[in-house]
Amino acid sequence: MTDKELKKLKRADLLELLIEQSKELEAVKRELAQAKKELDRRELKLGSVGSIAEASLQLYGVFEAAQLSADSYLERI
Repeated sequence: MTDKELKKLKRADLLELLIEQSKELEAVKRELAQAKKELDRRELKLGSVGSIAEASLQLYGVFEAAQLSADSYLERI
């Protein structure tokens, strides 16, 4: 809506527009808050996936060391 059109509107019409915009703003704020929560949730998942990957690499190292020890023991026997 142009400035000229806004100037031609009555006070009641302007108030209605303001109320509509306030409602839209509140809806957008709620949507943004929900999107932020979802983003936080996904970041937590990604963080835990990284932790799981790191843990599995460490376990692999432990299993590899155990296997080497077992192989060495069998060779000595």
